[in-house]
Amino acid sequence: MAATTIQTDLLIGGTWRPAGDGGRIDVLDPATGDVIAAVADASVDDARAAVDAAAAAAAGWAATAPRERAEALRRGFELMRAREEEIAATITAEMGKPLAEARGEAAYAAEFLRWFAEEAVRADGEYAIAPGGAARMLVLPQPVGISVLVTPWNFPAAMATRKLGPALAAGCTAIVKPATETPLTTLLIASMLEEAGVPPGVVGVLTTSRPRQVVAAMVDDPRVRKLSFTGSTEVGRELLALAARSVVNVSMELGGNAPFLVLEDADVDAAVAGAMAAKLRNGGEACTAANRFLVHESLAESFSAGLTRAMAAVRVGAGTEPGAELGPMINEAAVAKIESLVADACDRGARVTTGGERLDRPGWFYPPTVLDGVAAGSAILREEVFGPVAPLTTFADEADAVAEANDTEHGLVAYVYSRDLRRAMRVAEAIETGMVGLNRGVVSDPAAPFGGVKQSGVGREGGHHGLREFIEPKYFSFD
Repeated sequence: MAATTIQTDLLIGGTWRPAGDGGRIDVLDPATGDVIAAVADASVDDARAAVDAAAAAAAGWAATAPRERAEALRRGFELMRAREEEIAATITAEMGKPLAEARGEAAYAAEFLRWFAEEAVRADGEYAIAPGGAARMLVLPQPVGISVLVTPWNFPAAMATRKLGPALAAGCTAIVKPATETPLTTLLIASMLEEAGVPPGVVGVLTTSRPRQVVAAMVDDPRVRKLSFTGSTEVGRELLALAARSVVNVSMELGGNAPFLVLEDADVDAAVAGAMAAKLRNGGEACTAANRFLVHESLAESFSAGLTRAMAAVRVGAGTEPGAELGPMINEAAVAKIESLVADACDRGARVTTGGERLDRPGWFYPPTVLDGVAAGSAILREEVFGPVAPLTTFADEADAVAEANDTEHGLVAYVYSRDLRRAMRVAEAIETGMVGLNRGVVSDPAAPFGGVKQSGVGREGGHHGLREFIEPKYFSFD
């Protein structure tokens, strides 16, 4: 990637400018550990300037005709598709995923701009006669206001557009704070939105090594009315407390602990294929990644053998290597966490059937790993592994499987495999998650509401629901 072709300063008020104190943050290639770029390191003063710029542009953007906002998003979609290779190369360089998968993310990310371009003109209001007949009721959709969007490192393109799309469609100005590990993709997309005709100040980007202070400075500003965050439940709790101080509208897409249920009538080959998609998408570094595999005891041996063969066949390499199917983890801390969880499971009696040790090469690589016979109480069954490790447990009774699936504070997504659709639906409805994949290892779609229950989040992204997160209904009563 030619990192020098991407703006690396802060975007404030339509101007690319360095941080006020001149600080820079190194961006590393996780396949080598080498520095590939240095981006501006925003301060609290920069954050305040970004809010000033968003406030200056807010009234004009809110008053812009929905069709005009839609056309800007549509042009953004077309630019992203035309420059898909550039986006993919940037994702691979800073995040590590193989180029083929990065291309998939680039296309997926662009779809959010197309979807919300279409939704921008469909923010319907209401008109009705009051039940008593004495008045008329009018409800108009209005933008919630200046929005702070905090995005994670694992899908740097898709998480940016999944938030920016509905915010801009609704008429909100937005300030994006991308993850320190992967800021370049967001900066590139922001420049494309500029080129697409989004007015100055409508989109701002702050890269910073001081996220808590910078985000707090923005959310504490009374002009900021929305905080949208994707990341860990731990950080989400802190941000919810921060937002409560000013009663700021929030959307939170937090951690997961996805159960993958293989019922006794499942097609084992299909379940293995689905498990590979649910586990290895993004190298397992996804909140939707299957984290616990609950397999009926009658299928345990065949499923374990099939998954082991499939995982062992995955080609590991740098994202730019031809044929690479699994790239590096994001950093050393990620690999250390995986090693700790695998060691704990093995200490409790789990058996490694493939993988199980970090690769001896530069960068932060961990191989596809299957752990058979994982004991109840193992840390890997309670925590997101966020890596290519599949822990297998067994069950004998459907009710026990559902209870085990629900035995977590999280509730983002679950996967259920069964040949009997009626049974699969019964189990899926009993599982406490916001999304379920039925005989399918991938659930994400721009047209669908993405989000969880319990401590996996608040609100939804994507679908018709995603636009509503950035709209406040305003009610008028008149004779």
